[in-house]
Amino acid sequence: MGPVVPEFSRHQRQPRGSRQRSGPLGDQPFPGLLPKNLSREELVDALRAAVVDRKGPLVTLNKPQGLPVTGKPGELTLFSVLPELSQSLGLREQELQVVRASGKESSGLVLLSSCPQTASRLQKYFTHARRAQRPTATYCAVTDGIPAASEGKIQAALKLEHIDGVNLTVPVKAPSRKDILEGVKKTLSHFRVVATGSGCALVQLQPLTVFSSQLQVHMVLQLCPVLGDHMYSARVGTVLGQRFLLPAENNKPQRQVLDEALLRRLHLTPSQAAQLPLHLHLHRLLLPGTRARDTPVELLAPLPPYFSRTLQCLGLRLQ
Repeated sequence: MGPVVPEFSRHQRQPRGSRQRSGPLGDQPFPGLLPKNLSREELVDALRAAVVDRKGPLVTLNKPQGLPVTGKPGELTLFSVLPELSQSLGLREQELQVVRASGKESSGLVLLSSCPQTASRLQKYFTHARRAQRPTATYCAVTDGIPAASEGKIQAALKLEHIDGVNLTVPVKAPSRKDILEGVKKTLSHFRVVATGSGCALVQLQPLTVFSSQLQVHMVLQLCPVLGDHMYSARVGTVLGQRFLLPAENNKPQRQVLDEALLRRLHLTPSQAAQLPLHLHLHRLLLPGTRARDTPVELLAPLPPYFSRTLQCLGLRLQ
């Protein structure tokens, strides 16, 4: 059994520029998402409003869902606007660099540093913590389905495979030494179910390895895909109410299909559900204290408004 996952913060600060809204919202079912086709200036303004903490050279953002950290040349990403964001925050001497970040489809904490030495020290800390199997990141997720166990660990060998023009993460059963040499990686996450309701669960996840889409694929292997997972949820099939895994190689990404009762609870039409954002949020990061024996410093990012709305619709409560 993995370590006990820390509780959610009882009082979460809303980042500047965000308003908590919940309940049926008609034409705005997902409040708190970044508008499409933002200009560079608008994105910089949105990121500046998403700053939740500043200490010395460190700047912490609450990244909106759907914003890629890196991308192709010319693509609008967090990385591409770091020079403008640095200037906007009054950092003239040193440009911000990314130390730790949630992925494109997930929301939540992004740790930036304007000091290369601090960034290097923190990256070494995260690497050492992974090797010692000490979790430093806690995500929260809403899953379609309730895990069979209330807590535990998920272990799986994963590889990246190019299928129909898309890079997908695929599980590998009993990987050989040759597989490991060719890029198959053994991955591990801890999970804990915080609340259940309406056939869904609020789950805390702590990855102890780093692999593309690791947490999404791990929850699919538990037959409980993350709500809004339009990439991997089709790997879970259902016959007569029983869920089972379908072969990953034969399943192309497709829009997540939710049953009618769940759509009613979420106050969504099927076409709105096809746009449901991924409910996976990097909520908490632990950083080293100033001295070796100091208690770790905790960074928190409030849940996005659409995530809080979903919790309210499903009757799920943070403890």
